[in-house]
Amino acid sequence: MVLTNLFQKPERNSCMIIAIGGASTAGKTTLARALREFYHNRKVITLCQDDFVRPVESIPLVRDRIDWEHPDSIDHQAFLNAIVSESNENEIVIAEGLMVFWHEEIGRLFDRSIFVKVDYDTFLRRKALDNRWGHEPEWYVQHIWTSFEVYGRPPQSGNLLILEGTKRIDLQKVIQYIGI
Repeated sequence: MVLTNLFQKPERNSCMIIAIGGASTAGKTTLARALREFYHNRKVITLCQDDFVRPVESIPLVRDRIDWEHPDSIDHQAFLNAIVSESNENEIVIAEGLMVFWHEEIGRLFDRSIFVKVDYDTFLRRKALDNRWGHEPEWYVQHIWTSFEVYGRPPQSGNLLILEGTKRIDLQKVIQYIGI
């Protein structure tokens, strides 16, 4: 889908599109799950940016490893298309991921943006417990954080709720911010 007016969202129904961004292990998926449970009486879908990775052979390398933390690892056009398509079928679309704010066209779709922040020490502690992809060398864990600092930061302006990922998230505060 190509947007013709870069300053206007594409026409769609009254679906609320919510972005959740933050570092790896910050709590993005946990928050998305809590929102889905809260809005259980509505048509809600969560789109995880990780589900839109490109084929492995087209992802850049860092040293001898696939660089999952680079924007070129994500098929942003497919992610954008899925968000738009699902906004025509659902009342709420939650888009979450490390680089959810990186792609400008996607960023213009969001009605509400939430950033779950964690400090580096918390990230390291949580990452040490995260064995989803097996053992990751120390240099690669540092690379994950560095990439987040480059590609994962929230927008500098606009309607943004920043949550502290080291504390229990006040779901009522998030619901109030969302406004539905």
